Amino acid sequence: MSLKKISTCFIIFLASLSLKAATVDNVTTYSPTMKKNIRAVVVKPDGYAIKQALPVVYLLHGHGGNYADWITKVPTIKEQADLYDIIIVCPDGNFSSWYFNSPVDSNWQYETYVAVELVDWIDKHYKTVKNPSGRGITGLSMGGHGALYLAFKHQNVFGTAGSMSGGVDLRPFPLNWDIAKRLGTYAEYPSRWEANSVINLTHLLTGKSLALIIDCGTNDFFYRVNLNLHEKLLLNNIPHDFISRPGGHNWNYWRNAVNYQLLFFNNFFQSAN
Repeated sequence: MSLKKISTCFIIFLASLSLKAATVDNVTTYSPTMKKNIRAVVVKPDGYAIKQALPVVYLLHGHGGNYADWITKVPTIKEQADLYDIIIVCPDGNFSSWYFNSPVDSNWQYETYVAVELVDWIDKHYKTVKNPSGRGITGLSMGGHGALYLAFKHQNVFGTAGSMSGGVDLRPFPLNWDIAKRLGTYAEYPSRWEANSVINLTHLLTGKSLALIIDCGTNDFFYRVNLNLHEKLLLNNIPHDFISRPGGHNWNYWRNAVNYQLLFFNNFFQSAN
């Protein structure tokens, strides 16, 4: 074969590779509860146009972040969407919502937005599996708290959930990350902090009601609260995967961790559908 033909074949090969890639939609959704538009990233796998209903993973950002964090800092999630043939949705949880409904400010109702309004919007605009067997949710830090919090409280929506370096117990951090702005101070409203900490919601779980994966580095300031959650789930005989390895509270850790989370979710989707 001539060099020219080899070059032509190589160009065609590269072109075919470029066509096999996930696509990214930047969408604007609307929250009737908060009466405002909210941005989100939606990653669709290769060949989406000819697909039937696909599972969806909701991927939440951390404190101080926004909806674009995951796609800009971990662009390989597009490859994961292709690998597992899933849709990945990265919503905007505002920089410090903690993904619950604030009793202090009606403009911060992010439990309702993510678990109800956004899920409904995605199901109406994309080809999705419209039941818990095809929905997972995870996130990092504030988003790790949010993912477990929302899944524990909305098991009719999510069938599997995860957390990466999640702030799963708010109480040890009464002065941090604007939590007091959303709940009121811990000194004045301890019951609110109790009710909105993931570690106090394990009574909502029964047996295999949710497929759970929890991951936190041993050098993370949230390691102790994650270990406490793991031990409580063990005590209550709640099945879950718990991953712990050296690492801190940073994107190097989360770039690695998200691979395990998505593999876990894929295994759930394959077994449930």
